Amino acid sequence: MKEYKYKINGNSYTVAVGDIDDNIAQVSVNGTPFKVELEKKKAPVTIINAPRPSAAPRTNTGAKVIAKPTVANSGSHPVKAPLPGVIMSIAVKVGDMVKAADTVLVLEAMKMENAIHAGRDGKVASVNVNPGDSVLEGTVLITIE
Repeated sequence: MKEYKYKINGNSYTVAVGDIDDNIAQVSVNGTPFKVELEKKKAPVTIINAPRPSAAPRTNTGAKVIAKPTVANSGSHPVKAPLPGVIMSIAVKVGDMVKAADTVLVLEAMKMENAIHAGRDGKVASVNVNPGDSVLEGTVLITIE
């Protein structure tokens, strides 16, 4: 035990510090034993700098590379994917007549099946996807004349 002598406000104290186990110290002040809990040291906080996302690719002129949609014929109507997903089933084939409210295919996105409607009356001119295909938002799925 280490002994220390203190004088506080004119009073003398003899303090003996004993063993320290799990932040508990055995302390004796003027012969009276005490168990003193020591403050735990906090571990330093490690700051991790996350990498920044890379910039979008650019052309030689500095313009961003963006896929431009193909210009459709004036008489055709493209049915586009409203969100990215996977084609689950296709309910029409080329040459079928459809009404605007008819479901032409089912698209699974975010674990939900979404019925994709024709959007206008007409004849199916082309089916551009197959069941199981992954598509991005804005992809032309079916063209209606």
